[in-house]
Amino acid sequence: MKTIVYILLLVSAITFGQRGERSEKLKAYKTAFITEELDLSPAEAEKFWPVYNLYDGKLMELRRIERKEIFTLVKGVDNLSEEEANVLLEKILDLKSKEFQYHQEMDENLRNVLSSKKILKLKHAEEEFKMKLLERVKGKHGPEHP
Repeated sequence: MKTIVYILLLVSAITFGQRGERSEKLKAYKTAFITEELDLSPAEAEKFWPVYNLYDGKLMELRRIERKEIFTLVKGVDNLSEEEANVLLEKILDLKSKEFQYHQEMDENLRNVLSSKKILKLKHAEEEFKMKLLERVKGKHGPEHP
């Protein structure tokens, strides 16, 4: 039943409102989803969310850079010189390295707040939330084409 409620909330967040509103609603639903999945106590939540939000913000910035600077260039990969391709590849590797570093730092900082089991549950909850988003997008755009 909880899953149905989250899906309905997610659908409404994506479907309705302005772009900024959707982003804020989506963040609120993600927060509620993770809080429930981890069964955070009020004391845990008070310590958890500042740490999580710090690193989530850093990771979102990396994804923004990746979308803006990497994916747009990769689409025109046939037009890149070998030197430009090498620079782009190094940029991709640097972003992935930073992403890994941020995940490590977040995990280390969360160990002061949550049990290792709850940190593992967090990783699962994040993936589950992403899957729900992907399912929603696939449903909106119809079945994938071969």
